[in-house]
Amino acid sequence: MAIRTVIGFKRVLTLLALTVVNAAIGALAVLLIFSCFGLGLVFLFPATVRLVRRRATHARRLALAFADVQIAPPYRAAPPPLMPQRDGWYREGRRLYRTSLVPDFMRTFDWVFKDPATWRDLAWLLGDPLIGGVAVLVPPLLVASGVALVAQGPVQAVAGVLLVLAGPLLAPRAVRLHGVWTRWLLAPTYRARLTNAMAQLTRVHTDAIDTQAAELRRIERDLHDGAQARLVAIGMTLGAAEELVDSDPAAVKSLIAKVREASAASLVELRQLVRGIHPPVLAERGLGDAVRALALDSPLKVSVNVDLPARPEAPVESAVYFVVSELLTNASRHGGGGHVAVDISRRGPALRITVTDDGQGGADPSRGSGLRGIERRVAAFDGVLTIHSPEGGPTIATVDIPRAFAGQVPRRTRLPAWKYALMVLCWGMGWLPLFPQGLVAAAFKVYGADEQSWFLALYLPEALQWPTIISMIALGMAMLIIAQGLAQQAKQLRSEVNV
Repeated sequence: MAIRTVIGFKRVLTLLALTVVNAAIGALAVLLIFSCFGLGLVFLFPATVRLVRRRATHARRLALAFADVQIAPPYRAAPPPLMPQRDGWYREGRRLYRTSLVPDFMRTFDWVFKDPATWRDLAWLLGDPLIGGVAVLVPPLLVASGVALVAQGPVQAVAGVLLVLAGPLLAPRAVRLHGVWTRWLLAPTYRARLTNAMAQLTRVHTDAIDTQAAELRRIERDLHDGAQARLVAIGMTLGAAEELVDSDPAAVKSLIAKVREASAASLVELRQLVRGIHPPVLAERGLGDAVRALALDSPLKVSVNVDLPARPEAPVESAVYFVVSELLTNASRHGGGGHVAVDISRRGPALRITVTDDGQGGADPSRGSGLRGIERRVAAFDGVLTIHSPEGGPTIATVDIPRAFAGQVPRRTRLPAWKYALMVLCWGMGWLPLFPQGLVAAAFKVYGADEQSWFLALYLPEALQWPTIISMIALGMAMLIIAQGLAQQAKQLRSEVNV
């Protein structure tokens, strides 16, 4: 608990320092944007957006590392580079350009200008020094106020010690609140998620078509070079036997024996080809037995653990089977180890496949077509391949297919009742600490008004008034941010049900 508190307080100080950096970057960005549109220096706009996005991306990473708040990148996909025509000119709309410099800039400008995430990043950068800064300022301010009270007398010393202790204890909550505020503006909107999902589906669809075309070419090549050639040879041999059946029966017997051997070899090749398309053991006995059959055929010692209470859909089963087959092949060819462990388990609606070998490591998807093929295969199901393969081993390949059992797991269609109650409470009461007890009281304090009215902070000792006002502002903002986050969750659940 003490270590967590100390770490939380360090993170609060880090975020507090970064609010100053955000204020400087925000001011610079506003100045550059004014120069872009006010003075005509439009070439500065993409560079300004890159600066803001770099800081926003760093904030998303900090939100995950500090507050365990995961924020997906909300940006639209960059436009593809402009390709020249056959005559060497570049066409953009109805205009032709000698070089791609101008049309590429126009595409980039249009991309970043029309992306809503560009302006949400800028809004976060300008608002973080006020909203996020207030959230993380409370713990250090409590500590500073406590230290100031300790030297003022016995009664104030007790209050000061309590404030000094309360500051670090509230630090982890302040970090979490800052992460929620960051997610509120820097997370992708519903429309951005749909746009990115459509772009991802387009890429997956293209990859699936390419993979299917390559698979059909492989089948055609195997049939042409294997079974078809053998069947042609069988026909020619039978023709020769037909001509010799009366004059040389012994030669006919020899030819028939060759035909029998060729037909057996053709049958073996056809079975292997069918097994490469969809193994019969997979269709008849399921994924577990099919993977165990792969383990028996592997030259390595393979241990298999399959924990699936139900069978996934046939396309998912087929993809998992060939993923495991490819990983076992890689382990035997390139791993250099002697043992492989295969674990297949279900985690809610998700399916996880983990293949671990004790080889020499060094596996890299960018250097091998096999691992890239696995990535393309599982991408059709929104799956992700993760490789951990340091030099010297071991190599751990993990494949997660998030919705392999989506139809077998009941989906929640609405928020729990307590979350709805919390959302109503925060929406209904968040204004009270934020405005009357916070901002209005701060205004009365700044202008030195004698009227105390019903402002709680103004009835406290002088040393506690500002900490109380700041705490009220932070509480009100936290309640409104929580309410907004719960409203977003409810909207997302409704949208998922409608889909």
